[in-house]
Amino acid sequence: MKNWAGNHTYEAARLHHPTTVEQVQQLVKGADRVKALGRRHSFNDIADTAGDLICLQHLDRVVALDPRRRSVTVEAGIAYSQLCPRLHREGWALPNLASLPHISVAGAASTATHGSGDRNGNLATVVSALEVVTADGDVVSLSRERDGERFHGAVVALGGIGVVTRLTLDLKPAFDLRQYVYEGLALTDLLDHFDDVMACGYSVSLFTDWTSRQFHVWVKQLVAQDVDPEARRLLFGSSPSTRPQHPVAGQPAAGCTEQQGVAGPWHERLPHFGEELQSEFFVPRPQARDALLAIDELRQEIAPLLHVSEIRSIAADELWMSPCYRQDCIALHFTWKKDWGPVRALLPTIEAALAPFHPRPHWGKLFTLPPQRLQSLYERLPDFRELLLQHDPGGKFRNSFLDACTTDRTAGDRPR
Repeated sequence: MKNWAGNHTYEAARLHHPTTVEQVQQLVKGADRVKALGRRHSFNDIADTAGDLICLQHLDRVVALDPRRRSVTVEAGIAYSQLCPRLHREGWALPNLASLPHISVAGAASTATHGSGDRNGNLATVVSALEVVTADGDVVSLSRERDGERFHGAVVALGGIGVVTRLTLDLKPAFDLRQYVYEGLALTDLLDHFDDVMACGYSVSLFTDWTSRQFHVWVKQLVAQDVDPEARRLLFGSSPSTRPQHPVAGQPAAGCTEQQGVAGPWHERLPHFGEELQSEFFVPRPQARDALLAIDELRQEIAPLLHVSEIRSIAADELWMSPCYRQDCIALHFTWKKDWGPVRALLPTIEAALAPFHPRPHWGKLFTLPPQRLQSLYERLPDFRELLLQHDPGGKFRNSFLDACTTDRTAGDRPR
């Protein structure tokens, strides 16, 4: 079995598809090594194991919608494409979505995925409670309200504390958006007006191939706050597109969400589209300009391997292992052609160029940062190690990825 991109073949000895939490408990209790599997959208081996894989795709129900508390409780295997239409029909929305709607809620939260908009956190930040099957097969409940700091460590847990079976998510009233695409924003104009560009919509994404030194700006604006058409006519030297666009130049726009200012529900505008590889690096917001210039210097090396690159802003959060822990970030995302050898050879060059800005890579995408360097970027890692030991003292949920990212070899804590 391979992941969604086809670049990773799982090495697990057995694959299970439970339909109840009780079955998950039995499988976990009887396993020596085990990992949960969502929609297989990770590009590395974060969700792999030599033991048992538990696929959660059949645990995909909406358990409860609570209008009073503005929350929804869902089973962990549900995808955003399943959840969002149901929420919208009931008059509710999630604040943010990923570019692709088919990923699972639990997988997105466990890896602190996405985020787009100056005031929007990544997808893990709306989790207010979760239930986890721990190593002994028990179900443990954790909540933001009751468990405080421990909860902040458990949300983005990289699959290390157990199999998440339920999550409760914060909601907001349903809202409508308009999406506009602007073409030809020059790099120099972007650098001169970066904060203004990123603030011109509820969610803003910049797409480029780097060689042109120009950007397409995808602006998703709240209908209630839409600006006068004349004010939209030009955006710092760019111009509004006269036809629907795809983020990748030359690709048909038929599979993309509606553009040209046509109003529509939040869940039909926040995603972009639905064979590639992906990398993503998060740098502190104040260093965005210098980070963009550093990548621009590599444009000739990047271009032959690239489909498209996206730049987004994400708000700070309190989740220990989130790339945005206590810092507003800019995400530098690379959608690569499916040619892992050359991409792998290039990644250290990109990581070295970004090194002065202490980049944190996306946990579920491709990077080559050495474990010691990666660990130095997370100030709460010692606390996270303790949390892993509390929930999984025997290392049942560990794998080579988690060992490399969290093991403190200086203290003699060897990978299990």
